Amino acid sequence: MFYLTEQFFSIQGEGKYAGVPSYFLRTGGCNLSCPGFAAAYEVEGEVRYGCDTYFAVDSAYARQWSKVLESTVLIKHLKQEFKTIGYNPDVVITGGEPLMYHSDKTFYEVITWLVEEGIQITFETNGTMKINFDRYPAYKSCIFALSIKLANSGEPASRRIVPQALKNIQISSKETFLKFTIDKALVETSAFDEISEIREILPDPEVFCMPVGESRDTIWRNDRAVFEFCMKHNFRYSDRLHIRVFDTTQGV
Repeated sequence: MFYLTEQFFSIQGEGKYAGVPSYFLRTGGCNLSCPGFAAAYEVEGEVRYGCDTYFAVDSAYARQWSKVLESTVLIKHLKQEFKTIGYNPDVVITGGEPLMYHSDKTFYEVITWLVEEGIQITFETNGTMKINFDRYPAYKSCIFALSIKLANSGEPASRRIVPQALKNIQISSKETFLKFTIDKALVETSAFDEISEIREILPDPEVFCMPVGESRDTIWRNDRAVFEFCMKHNFRYSDRLHIRVFDTTQGV
């Protein structure tokens, strides 16, 4: 059994495959909370701060999540969705942290079916989960967007950087790339040094940097600094198209 907070057809808004029509499955729950990203939201009158997908992370929202108890039910739904779309789009599995469920029987059956259908799968993950690729070989056919958290996330380094998990994903998966969420303050302080340390662990993948922001306004406050940071260090700039267009991170 695993939790889904939402599923929808859209266009990938960030990273290497930005602009590609994609079907999103967003799981519920995460092993990190990233309070430093400071997306403000309210729970029963209490203002909290966390990542920009707080609705998929904070357990206060768990009652709104859907339990996936049987893979056949979700697979049947996906078949109908793809039929309505008219083709098999890429599938992006995000969260929260989707790889919390990587060994779950129901979750893995869905992944296996997608792989057997020849559908390109991208996991958007914080890269902290250790996957047994030999026991769960379907993951070898998947792409991993490693959104490793930096100091601005508010998480201690020991929780947000797990070298063995990262190396394992890079060695065993179809493809990996690095994706960092950066604000102006981090650009001016430790961003380059932190990314350089991570590249000592994973020297080969392309590096994409995108501005912190759960809304157009917060992106606008950070995008130019990140843009110039990428030019200076020969990184790839990633915008966040879904937020530019819809001004939200939910359902788009």
